[in-house]
This record gives sequence, structure tokens and C-alpha cells, in this order.
Amino acid sequence: MRLAIALLAGALAATPAFAQPDYTPRDMVEVANAPWTADAVIYQLNTRQFTAEGTFAAAQSQLPRLATMGVDIIWLMPIHPIGEANRKGTLGSPYAVRDYRAVNPEFGTEADFRAFVDEAHRLGLKVILDWVANHSAYDNPLTVSHPEWYTRTPEGALMSPAGTDWSDVADFDYSQPGLRLYMTESLVYWVREFGIDGFRCDVAGYVPTDFWETARGQLDAVKPVFLLAEWEQRDLHHRAFDATYGWGWKEAMQRLVKDGSGAGAMRGYYAGQSETWPHAAMRMVYTENHDQNSWDGVASEIYGDAYEAAIALSFVGSGLPLIYNGQEADNDRQLEFFERDPIVWRQGRHAALFEKLIALKTEARALHNGRFGAAMVEVPTSATADVFAFTRGDAGERVFAVFNLSPRAQSISFEHARHSGTYADALSGESAAFTGGETLDLAPWGFRIFKQTK
Repeated sequence: MRLAIALLAGALAATPAFAQPDYTPRDMVEVANAPWTADAVIYQLNTRQFTAEGTFAAAQSQLPRLATMGVDIIWLMPIHPIGEANRKGTLGSPYAVRDYRAVNPEFGTEADFRAFVDEAHRLGLKVILDWVANHSAYDNPLTVSHPEWYTRTPEGALMSPAGTDWSDVADFDYSQPGLRLYMTESLVYWVREFGIDGFRCDVAGYVPTDFWETARGQLDAVKPVFLLAEWEQRDLHHRAFDATYGWGWKEAMQRLVKDGSGAGAMRGYYAGQSETWPHAAMRMVYTENHDQNSWDGVASEIYGDAYEAAIALSFVGSGLPLIYNGQEADNDRQLEFFERDPIVWRQGRHAALFEKLIALKTEARALHNGRFGAAMVEVPTSATADVFAFTRGDAGERVFAVFNLSPRAQSISFEHARHSGTYADALSGESAAFTGGETLDLAPWGFRIFKQTK
């Protein structure tokens, strides 16, 4: 023992004092983000419910509207044939995949899908597919041709992912090299043969990280792609994913709306993001998606009077914003998940807000995603417990935002001049100047967003 201690002491003595790496561990992100992700806004499209027809061809006719709206990435929920064994509902879950290299005939043909992607690209939009790597349908032919690729119960039967109620899917075993090769080649197939631009990866944390890292390298060898993980884990950004889910954002926002506790929860979320996540990591934030809409409730009901503030904060705070199809039409019901239940389209009162926020995010470099954007700098106010104010960007291109995250009206002053300058209201266009001593009145859940003009 003494010899070991002596040897250790000698080794430490030989090490330069306070030697530090020439990098910040939080910034160890090797993924090269494609330039088109810099100001990207994601639009999730549920093909089954997006149009009355529920087809690629019908959805394609709506692409010009989405391009005009200003979104950048169209995320298609799984497009593959759906299993029939243990099927839930009449049509089944799109996350129960029967064939990873085919198109669900419910939505159209491969030619229809190719036309959809081509039209999206013509309009300057990118298309990513929802990819279900963790499990397949129970009647996927792989269960017969490669039974060793599946996790088994102690009795030797196929099994659903442990700890879930996903009774319509069988769990894969990623200790199998053949499965890893097949799944990687399937991912590459859709990029190479159809030109898609990336994937949203379902329950990405249920699949080994080294699989995703290898797959990312194979995909980037074909073309630069964008990968979004349905998971919240820093290491996924190292060599695999551009973006991960910011579930903490949603949880903080819903908590403060529910209990009226003020801005603390959201301030804590952003502090944690700044201190513990790589700056280059894109964190997707949202007020609604397919899971929340189908199982939790309609966004406008969950957020109530705070709904517009939540939408706005998802665009101007640090994060990659998502819009779920129908939000711009004020969809007011939970869409069926296993049946046809088309969205009722109308001119929504939030459509203009979405368009203005998208335009602002595109124009203001400070609001860009991940490594492309600027950090949030808090501006203390006289009502810090309820009001969260911050700037993003350097003088001359700064965005200044003030959010009353409470059900109480506020009349606030500012304790520091971190926001001083001449601005235009980003939503109304009205001029505004902050030179010191100003007060700002905010209704319950009120907010103001300013873009510097000088």
C-alpha cells in the first residue's frame, strides 16, 4: 500500500500543476450542424390527420402554405406500413412498424412520397422522417427471418419494451451486430433513395448511443442531415444528434401556469441549460406535439391565458421551436391516435403570431439555434419573482424580451441598463427606447418583445 501511494505521489508530482484541457467540456460537440438548421423552425405533420384525405398527395398541396408561413423542417410522423398483430384501434399506431423500407399504403405510394419530398425541396423546405429504432410491430417479417434480433422473456417469447404498455410492439436487442447493420442501412436508404434530410428518432435513449453515433457518420457520408432525439441527455449531442427534446422547458412552463408561482421555474430551466448543456446543443421546445395532444390535452386548454406567452417564449428564448399541425388553425380537440380524425382547418387567431415569431427568428441572428445563436442575459426587474426579462445578442442586433409569467398584473422598472437602446416592437412595429428610468406595464401573462434598430 505504501509503495502504491509513493508511486501515485511521484506521478502526481510529475504532472504539471493545474493542467487543464484546451476545451470546455460542455462544448465538446463534434456534430457538424448543417447551415440550414441555424434558424430552423420545425413543423410536425401527422399525415393521417393533416388533411381530409390523409395522404401524401393531399399534404403536398399544403406545402406552399407552410413555406409561406415560414417553417423550415417538416417532420413526418412514421410513414411505414403498420403491423396488424396486437394492433391498437382500427388503423393502429404508426410507431408499430411492419416494414422499415416501405411506405404505408394508407398514405399513398412510394411515388407519392417522392413527389412530396421533391415539392418540399423545391419550396426550400427540408423533410425529416420519424424513425422507430427501438421496436417493431410483432408481425414485422424480421421476427421470423432474424428472431435473434429481439429481446425475449425468460420463457423465450417476444416482449414489448420493459416497463411500458406498448403491447403492439416487440423490443429489439441491440447487442446483435446484424440488427445494427440492418437499421443503419435502412436509415441510409431513405436519405440516399428519396433525398430526405434527417430523422426524428423515437425514444432515442432506449437505443445505445454508439449505434446513433455510427449511424450519423454513415448518413453524413451521403449528405448533411439533421437528427432530433426524443430524449433529454447531453451525451447524445457529442457525435450523434443536432437536437434533443427540451422536456424540462415544457414541464417548467406548465408548472408555473398551474400553480401561479411566477417566473422561478422557467428561470431555473434556462439557468440549467446555460450551465450544464453544451452551447451547441439545440434543445427542441414546444407548446404542443402529437403525444401531448393525444394523451394530455389541447395546448390552449393546458396553458389557458398563458398560451400566447408560452408560444412566444418558445421562439425567443434559447431553444429550437416546434409547431404541431393545427396549432395555427386553433385546433381545439385531442386528435385520435389510432383512427382517422382530420384536423378542421380555419383561420386561427394565433396564425399571425406564429408567422411574426418565425419571421423574427429568421431575421434576428441572436435568436438562431444552438451554436448559431446568442446566449440569454437576464435583465433584473422590480418584480423578478414574476417577471423574466432578458436580452440576446450584441449591441446593434439585440433582442430584448420581457415576460410576465404570472396571473398578476405588473408595473415594472429595470435595475440595470443591460437592455438600453432604441428598438421596435417585434410584433406591432411601434418604436421604443430604453435610456433609464422607464416603467413597463404588463397584463397577467403579458409579454413584450423588442428588436434593436440602432
